[in-house]
Amino acid sequence: MKNTATGDRTMGSVSANSDTKSNSNNKMTIASRLLGVVGCGALLFAGACGGSSGSNSTTTTTTTPTTTTPTGSNVQAITVNAGPADNYANGAFTNVTICVPGTSTCQTIDGVLVDTGSSGLRLLASVLTISLPQQASAGNPVYECLPFVIGYTWGPVQTAEIEMAGETASSVPIQVISGSAPVSSPCYNNPGGNSDTLSSLGANGIVGVGTFPQDCGDGCATTGSSNPDLYFECPSSGSGCTVIAESLAQQVQNPVALFSTDNNGVIIELPSVSAPEVSLSGSLVFGIGTESNNGLNGATVYPLAPTGANTGDFTTTFNGAVYDQSFIDSGSNGFFFPSSIPPCSDLDDDFYCPASTENLSATNAGYAGTPKGTVNFSVANADDLFNDNPTASVFSQLAGPSTIDSFDWGLPFFYGRNVYTAIDGASTPGGTGPYWAY
Repeated sequence: MKNTATGDRTMGSVSANSDTKSNSNNKMTIASRLLGVVGCGALLFAGACGGSSGSNSTTTTTTTPTTTTPTGSNVQAITVNAGPADNYANGAFTNVTICVPGTSTCQTIDGVLVDTGSSGLRLLASVLTISLPQQASAGNPVYECLPFVIGYTWGPVQTAEIEMAGETASSVPIQVISGSAPVSSPCYNNPGGNSDTLSSLGANGIVGVGTFPQDCGDGCATTGSSNPDLYFECPSSGSGCTVIAESLAQQVQNPVALFSTDNNGVIIELPSVSAPEVSLSGSLVFGIGTESNNGLNGATVYPLAPTGANTGDFTTTFNGAVYDQSFIDSGSNGFFFPSSIPPCSDLDDDFYCPASTENLSATNAGYAGTPKGTVNFSVANADDLFNDNPTASVFSQLAGPSTIDSFDWGLPFFYGRNVYTAIDGASTPGGTGPYWAY
């Protein structure tokens, strides 16, 4: 699946999709999401190879729409821009401070992608300047191989203190992306290769603040055929890695779930977008109903499926078709869904290129069928968006095909909305997570 890109959904599937290419306008496109093996999470990436269409249907706007910016110790600034590799479209980035646990030895890393479609912090080894404690099993270092539909990340599981805004999570297992996997696993068995560099990842790291506390869940904590083979113990020699059962507490963790307060979910707040923009400023607010600045404020709560093949999903109905594995994901850089809209032949079919902008609508429903709500959205010609706006990184009408039976509401869905992501099992004024609300 080339059109969606970074995401991880813990308890319910191995999934992901990564293809790190960039188009002629230097626009890497990325999306996020988990797909399918019980008990794991994953990342999804997508790229585009550009072309020219000659249409002048859009022009870049340099002014950023105004919005009310929340303040408080639970508010982290985010920016939608081209990212640290200067090649991203619709990527929301932030800074993350990590420290050696129990010390004042810290480092702040910028250009970290904010992803509500995954759980856990993953950082490129190349950006780290401090040494973190290594997790071990039977005296051997623990590694993780996190799969995409096309691509994977491989690297050691290390422990860090994570600081964002005024929030702190102590002794958090994270993944340090450091090289190619010397193992054969569901992670490694795909043609996209490893995303272990800035050029291939498009970010200095990914902070997964999704609906689950861990990046894999019960599947990785078991032994035998139900284990999806994501966690390994590897001798220092680097050979002979073997699959291990990784306890929930030792798995790569959603840092929000480990905050002492404001730990039941997040809100992403971004202003509306009427035309392509160079950049966009917004906020990542920690907690739901825990402070005066993070109430639901009338948002509609959409409960997610708690168990089964659709764990962590809700239902989207579009053009009479029902997609019960649909999701909202800030790590996806467009709307991705099955459609008869023609794809862009020169963008590797990653995006749609209709002859003129199409105004569409779909209906979202909670996992039990209620509530229901209509979402109106537009799909523009991706060739025109990229080629007519070479300095822009914010596109509210970017969309592409989905190769899975789902509707992916990516970052354009967040423009002009406050979108709530409640963590599984967490108590909130809108009920117990997991859910999305907007």
